[in-house]
Amino acid sequence: MVREIVRDMFFLGRVSRPASVEDIPAARDLLDTLKANAGRCVGMAANMIGVDRRIIVFDSGAGCVLMFNPRIIKRAGEYTAEEGCLSLDGVRTAKRWRSVKVEWQDENFRTRIKTFEGLTAQIIQHEIDHCDGILI
Repeated sequence: MVREIVRDMFFLGRVSRPASVEDIPAARDLLDTLKANAGRCVGMAANMIGVDRRIIVFDSGAGCVLMFNPRIIKRAGEYTAEEGCLSLDGVRTAKRWRSVKVEWQDENFRTRIKTFEGLTAQIIQHEIDHCDGILI
């Protein structure tokens, strides 16, 4: 189900709680909402649709990737990026890393670890920031 985008700064500024298998329906809604907004964004976090769980989804270029409880365990190559967000107006600067190693759980709640680079790494960082209550 496609949900409305949350723009409430108080809600978005809260740290999201860990996700569990009970949150799979919310993850599906998040994926549907990303696809419905594909012309305007490439990633979303669950709090952007009103769900305070650590769930993100992003378009990797080869399809959408869903991550439960993602966390960055290694980073390299600091730079400054300009980013927009469906929940915010305008473009803002943010400190990012060119490469990030991420640990997360997949849709079957198996632990995965992978290094991402470039734009995909930037998108993941933006969405994990949402989970941590950090807005650009």
